[in-house]
Amino acid sequence: MPTAAALADEAGALLAARGVPDPCGDAELLLAHVLGVERFRLHVHPDREVGPENAERFRGLVSRRAGREPLQYLVGSQEFWSLPFRVTPAVLIPRPETEHLIETLLRVPLPPDPLLLDLGTGSGCLAVAAARELPRARVVATDISAEALEVARENVRQNGVFERVTFLHGDLFVPLSDGGPKPAFDAILINPPYIGAQEMDGLSPEVRDHEPRLALSPGPDALAAHRRIAAGAASWLRPGGHLIVEIGLGQEEALRRLYETAPGFEPCRMIPDLAGIPRVLSARRRPA
Repeated sequence: MPTAAALADEAGALLAARGVPDPCGDAELLLAHVLGVERFRLHVHPDREVGPENAERFRGLVSRRAGREPLQYLVGSQEFWSLPFRVTPAVLIPRPETEHLIETLLRVPLPPDPLLLDLGTGSGCLAVAAARELPRARVVATDISAEALEVARENVRQNGVFERVTFLHGDLFVPLSDGGPKPAFDAILINPPYIGAQEMDGLSPEVRDHEPRLALSPGPDALAAHRRIAAGAASWLRPGGHLIVEIGLGQEEALRRLYETAPGFEPCRMIPDLAGIPRVLSARRRPA
């Protein structure tokens, strides 16, 4: 039977030949996943023998990774805000940059029991992180994808906030319009699709070929989703409430103009990520 070290070396060489950015790291993570151990244990016991069934399963996953399937989909999980999230090809893989939305939320003035809206929730990472950080918050989360909402429901259960998160199926604000009284949210969070269709070919194969296109690109107009959000968001916020939106590289000036000329908003703020790139737009609804 092959040893763990031999299998990891074999896989690392294959992944390197296929251009995978971190071939050895991915090989070890996949092997640790198959064996049900933490990655460091592969180095503690490199001569551990791997049975035929696990070796076959491992090689199958390595073959898929060599085809540039995202590692997160292969192992079925991704960490966000130091919390575990299940991910499938139905949802965008949570990224560290998106954590800046939660950081921004925690810096704005909120009531003790805020009502929050997470538009296009995907995996539910923003809804879950907000509910965990704000124990008295209630969160409404929408998504156009029924499959994404199923993943998000699993994640709120797994992270212990199921009773405080309500899911609605539909596009952006549409499922909120049920004919009843209009809720007034204290903050709206959204990581919208903001990659123009013409930019998609320049993305890595992992993103371009495997993550849900609907969550990445609104089509030829990279700002199309932002235009819809800017037009409707103020009417769903209480006076003084905050809209917190992730933005794409180089979009800050166009989006500043868009949101500052939208009805109901004060001049907005741009919050940079750790690399100094504007990553989050925060806009406050004018007080009544």
